[in-house]
Amino acid sequence: MQHDEMIGKVQALAQLPGRGPAERATQAVLSTLAERLPPGLADHMAAQLPPELAASARQATGASADGTADSTGERFDLTTFVGRVAGRAGTDEDMAVREAAAVLEVLDAALAPELTQKVAGALPADIRELMPVSRAAESTDWTD
Repeated sequence: MQHDEMIGKVQALAQLPGRGPAERATQAVLSTLAERLPPGLADHMAAQLPPELAASARQATGASADGTADSTGERFDLTTFVGRVAGRAGTDEDMAVREAAAVLEVLDAALAPELTQKVAGALPADIRELMPVSRAAESTDWTD
């Protein structure tokens, strides 16, 4: 999926007023998601994203220029996840939940299904609830 298509879908799903807020929301969610994922998984996710969005995931993990991740994956819950998204996107927590759900739905369509399953399996149940219903049911843990 191309960058413009992803941002347009996030804008529509989250009912955002323009592409700027959709871009900020997408980058905020991807950065926060990358912080939460185990080592290597965020980089695998970034590799399947358009370069403009992949940078957000790689930056959050402290990935080096060669693409190797330095992060061990932080452990945090939905409250922390939403708080970080809200802070990065410059919005309140209610809007951050809506934005995160929209980005995760678009991400579900953009990534290879097996990678999306790994991402879902690496998240705690409360964050996984923001994913589309088919992924929210996933409970398989994945480690790199």
